[in-house]
Amino acid sequence: MPDDVKTLPPGPEGDRISESPLAEALSERYLAYAMSTIVSRSLPDVRDGLKPVHRRLLWAMQQLKLDPAGGFKKCARVVGDVIGKYHPHGDASVYEALVRLAQDFAARYPLVEGQGNFGNIDGDNAAAMRYTEAKLTAVAKAMLDGIEEDAADFRATYDGEEQEPIVLPAAFPNLLANGANGIAVGMATSIPPHNAGEICAAALELVRNPAATTAELVQHMPGPDFPTGGVLVESHEAILQAYETGRGGFRLRAKWEVEKAKNGLWQVVITEIPYQVQKSRLIEQIAELMEQKKLPLLADIRDESTDVVRVVLEPRARTVEPAMLMETLFRATPLESRIPLNMNVLTADRTPRVMGLREVLRHWLDHRQIVLVRRSQHRLAAIERRLEILDGYLIVYLNLDEVIRIVREEDHPKEALIRTFTLTDVQAEAVLNMRLRALRKLEEMELRREHKKLSAEQKGLQKLLGSEAARWKRIAEELEATREQFGSGPLGDRRTLQQAAPEATSVDTSAFVEREPVTVILSEKGWLRAQKGHLPEDAELRFKEGDSLLLRLHAETTDRICFLASNGRSYTVKADALPRGRGDGQPVRLLIDLANEDEVIAAFVWKEGLKFLLASRSGRGFVAKSEDLLAEKRTGKQVLVVDSPDTLHACVDAEGDTVATVGENRKLLVFPLEQVPTMSRGRGVALQGYKDGGLSDVTVFSARAGLSWKLGDRVRTETVLTTWRGNRGGAGKQPPNGFPRSNRFDG
Repeated sequence: MPDDVKTLPPGPEGDRISESPLAEALSERYLAYAMSTIVSRSLPDVRDGLKPVHRRLLWAMQQLKLDPAGGFKKCARVVGDVIGKYHPHGDASVYEALVRLAQDFAARYPLVEGQGNFGNIDGDNAAAMRYTEAKLTAVAKAMLDGIEEDAADFRATYDGEEQEPIVLPAAFPNLLANGANGIAVGMATSIPPHNAGEICAAALELVRNPAATTAELVQHMPGPDFPTGGVLVESHEAILQAYETGRGGFRLRAKWEVEKAKNGLWQVVITEIPYQVQKSRLIEQIAELMEQKKLPLLADIRDESTDVVRVVLEPRARTVEPAMLMETLFRATPLESRIPLNMNVLTADRTPRVMGLREVLRHWLDHRQIVLVRRSQHRLAAIERRLEILDGYLIVYLNLDEVIRIVREEDHPKEALIRTFTLTDVQAEAVLNMRLRALRKLEEMELRREHKKLSAEQKGLQKLLGSEAARWKRIAEELEATREQFGSGPLGDRRTLQQAAPEATSVDTSAFVEREPVTVILSEKGWLRAQKGHLPEDAELRFKEGDSLLLRLHAETTDRICFLASNGRSYTVKADALPRGRGDGQPVRLLIDLANEDEVIAAFVWKEGLKFLLASRSGRGFVAKSEDLLAEKRTGKQVLVVDSPDTLHACVDAEGDTVATVGENRKLLVFPLEQVPTMSRGRGVALQGYKDGGLSDVTVFSARAGLSWKLGDRVRTETVLTTWRGNRGGAGKQPPNGFPRSNRFDG
């Protein structure tokens, strides 16, 4: 045996050592960890909409008798019971979950009523758990209704000493009403809150019409309803698509109004902010943008909030339109937020799935039917047990003297009662345990009334369990009761307004930028800057060592500069956003999303109505309008589609009627510009054909003026171009004598 191989010493009797590949062992353990995170922490159950920590909190508070009509108990007591009996995790995370259930700005329908400091919409934390108190709300009571009537399965806790519910009966539609957020391993969930009354209305529609479509359900449940209000500005089509697939998002804006003042002055007052936006952080962000002069229409912001949100915005001038001011804020700040929808939930068999609205409601209704059946069976069994005892009692009243004799004289009265009156063991035991005061005539009448009432209830339950239609009718009645209890009043009224999706509004902020001339300078290595004034062509420019000028443009601070890159994309940058001064500037890649392997090949001052000829290295191209080259985002806009290793090679003014191309093979071709199509995006058409190599240069000129090129310090013009004229896509011919050896028209 080699010296570097060691054997493990034998372990105790019965121990086994198994070998397995490391990758296989790691994957098994990681999968177990991932599933534990998904099932036991992050994703809610589709039936009650709760994660394990929330379910254990409600169950622990139920065990502590913290009913809505009762008193409060310290949150530390609740958290202690939860982590000691049911949830072996840190107390901080459990208390945080409890606090969130009590915050009326976080939960649409709070499940916990808090007493003390439970935080606020500014983002301030709650007081320590030793200072705060809590009890259940009526909503939580509805979630737990029937749990002690065998409505849900229980399992052993982590130490095996207690029992905890696997799922709650959930008479309240908590999943959609309060929503859920969670990040697991490889998946996440994000469900915004909705209005309980609207959810019940949609569920009733599904009960009445099991084949109801999502569009029919959305008529009753038109969109989310957030605890902080706001204005939902998503289109009906987008909402319908999101609910159909279970994935999507909703645009939510702050609610605002205009307050008039003297002398034509006015101010905007924000009264509701988007969901999960911290007010203090929002105001800080707006103030930072004002300091950076990125909100030119806004002069000041003040927070005048008490327990009601009131944020005051003052415009820079009375001539500013309020809608225009708010549009700039919606674009630049969290006053407009996008709330994602990803209805990824756990099914009854603990399988994570993304469901649409109809499927979520279907699972909840099916759960409610299971709860109804189990509660009915539990009640029916209790009635049967009670009727059995009542039958025994009534036999006693019919044969009272004989029963008394047997009890007084028989050595074994229980067996004698069973034998004499054909009683069951339970009945005989109940008769022997009767008190003497129960033998009065009035008690007999009450027992007969109870027997009659229970018999009628028994028949009703048997009929209910034997008819699916009767069960759905009962569920519809329960939904109506839930809608009546939670669907109206201060708690149930819809808080989030709905408006049509706003039209795209162009905000012209150039009027608030001081207009002055600048020279835009871009170096070969991609350093971009703007120097004050229009520098002459022979002005000395300084660059980093080894760097030189690539291009320069005369512009004004109110202009937009359009850059064309080798990847075929166009980018737009505002001139006033360019770094100023006599320094080196900034890398252009900090202003636009340009990959390291790509480079800027051309730039121009954007103006409406311009046309440019774009050409790739392979000799394909088209004419593009300046309007189609304007890009609003840092990522730019794909214009000329090129596949590596091909690149965008040239962008020249399309002012003229004739195109001249010259290839790397030193062949010149002249053809009419009208043969080149005008496109907004595409691969273009062949400008010149090459057997080897590609395009070297291209230009557009007027045939009457002739084709010009630089030759040293001189400019030569050729007006007789018959030799080189042809059709687009031709091979071309050798250029005239004196054409630059660089194969470029600019020398």
